[in-house]
Amino acid sequence: MKDLKELKNLTLLYVEDNEEVARVTTMVLEEYIERVLVVKNGIEALQIFNTYQVDLILSDILMPKMNGIEFARKVREGKHNAQCPIIFTTAHTEVNYLLDAISLSVDGYVLKPINITELLHTMLKAILPKIQAKEIESKNMLLSAINTFVGGKKIEIIRFLLEHCDEEGIFYGSYEYIIEELNVSKPTIVKTFHQLMEVGLLVKIRNKVYKICLDK
Repeated sequence: MKDLKELKNLTLLYVEDNEEVARVTTMVLEEYIERVLVVKNGIEALQIFNTYQVDLILSDILMPKMNGIEFARKVREGKHNAQCPIIFTTAHTEVNYLLDAISLSVDGYVLKPINITELLHTMLKAILPKIQAKEIESKNMLLSAINTFVGGKKIEIIRFLLEHCDEEGIFYGSYEYIIEELNVSKPTIVKTFHQLMEVGLLVKIRNKVYKICLDK
């Protein structure tokens, strides 16, 4: 499935009281997600949530001690990571809980028995706004930092690279392509590329192929 790599670095908090369902689902999810924290009820989930930096919550609704709705409400009302994306797993018989879930701005629902393809798609959709915001912030911070020591036409070149790279941060293009698009001189482009490579923000993979390193 496209973009599953976006799940790879996540920490998922999975709340499910059925041990067999939790075991089977976790076994599959661990193939796609770096860290899966599994608990049996909302009370345990809240303790783990307030202890670790969780990127996404996948929770059953009907559970002992504290159900999924109550747990989600505690998350939304808390001071720690209150906007963490939440997805509920739910049976058809639990639809009466969905109005409560909507009021808590839950990010998705997956019916039981869980279809893994549907679950992965729902998870990607839930974390997409956070990923996009992080990418925009990274690009803006990069441009702001570089602007302090290059400026002018060089910033235009860097912005062009950022806007025309693919989702992997790969830019395919020649100096001539940039000259044609931006009307800048070749020496300016060459110097800009060299400066970026010297500080590790740009890596040449092969002729006319470069990788932009936004995680620097």
